[in-house]
Amino acid sequence: MKNTFLHIFLVLTIVAALASCKNKAATTLPSLSETFSKTDKKPFGTYIAYRQMENMFSRNTLRDKKQSFDKTWNDIADTASLYVCFTPGLFVNDDEVKAMLGYVNAGNNLFIAANYFDEALLDEIGAKEDYRPVPPFFNFFDSVRTTTTKFSEDDFSYYYHPFKNSFSKYNRDVTKVLGVNEENKPNYIVYFHGKGKLFLHCDPKAFSNYFLLKNDNYKYMENAFAYTDSYPDHLYWDDYYRTLSTRRRSSKNEEDNSFSSLSEILKHPPLAAAFWLSLLLLSLYILFGIKRRQRIIEKIKPNENTTVTFTETIGRLYLQKKDNKNIAEKMSAYFNEYVRNKYFLNTNAVNDDFITSLSRKAGVERDKVESLYRAIHHAHNNATVDDYQLLSLNEQIQNFYKKH
Repeated sequence: MKNTFLHIFLVLTIVAALASCKNKAATTLPSLSETFSKTDKKPFGTYIAYRQMENMFSRNTLRDKKQSFDKTWNDIADTASLYVCFTPGLFVNDDEVKAMLGYVNAGNNLFIAANYFDEALLDEIGAKEDYRPVPPFFNFFDSVRTTTTKFSEDDFSYYYHPFKNSFSKYNRDVTKVLGVNEENKPNYIVYFHGKGKLFLHCDPKAFSNYFLLKNDNYKYMENAFAYTDSYPDHLYWDDYYRTLSTRRRSSKNEEDNSFSSLSEILKHPPLAAAFWLSLLLLSLYILFGIKRRQRIIEKIKPNENTTVTFTETIGRLYLQKKDNKNIAEKMSAYFNEYVRNKYFLNTNAVNDDFITSLSRKAGVERDKVESLYRAIHHAHNNATVDDYQLLSLNEQIQNFYKKH
């Protein structure tokens, strides 16, 4: 009975595991990480956007930029070029902001699509973003739905988390709204500065593979870039900011470049005194700790169980001599001793009552107990025991040990 319940439990466990694997396979989604990489063909890469840029500006060759914008602006002297950046979050320092505005002021167009814009840039142009990230504990299927975004009267939609980011503040004198989300809040603006234009879009997923491949959504990208110059002198594709997750420190002068935490601490006498005192106390603690440390105690090798080794040696001797009957009698005697000590039964009188009592106490089927004692009786009364009978007796005894 006990063995039957065990089998039922195992079968139910296997069925549940298979069902779980099936459900998991059925709901497995592709990677939804927002890489915005030009080589990424997953839902939120920009492989399609990169190819569409090549088609829209077929007279230009896309040039990849893998350095900060201040370094890029130092290397070029364009006055009618287009720089494009798709990134999960834009993190820039004061030097980079200055370089971006200098680039725009010279007559160039700078297009940036990011979920989050660094305040260093927004403060400089008098704008503010209402950044509303999707909580990490959001259930995917409960939070996605058909989402729309539009230019004027043209709506574009796809099935995913809704476009929630928007610009809550901007300088209306030098800024124009080009696009809105489904809540009619501006998510795409252009800032006029000098001779050029700075385009900011706060939902880069609108330029992802997944969005652009949905129905006629490729037209959304065409509309977004319709406000840029049709024939720029050069076309740049950013491959630097999409991998940043924090702002670089500005390097306004040599003093900033040589900044270090230790030098800043040593500039102030109270902090310097506290630092040297802490260092002294730490050194004293280490010195005294070394002296008081206890020597390593060697691990004592545990005593070997020589009884098991002795038993195995004796068993091999009996097997070599082929004295099967002697081995069978010793196995039977050892088993009977086990029954007497564990179940307190008299093995001298093996009858129906004894078989029934042993079966009930050990939890082993009665027919198996009866078969085991028939084998013991046969080995005891016969003059010889062949190999098959000896192996059968040993197997029945071992099965009794395992199942009781």
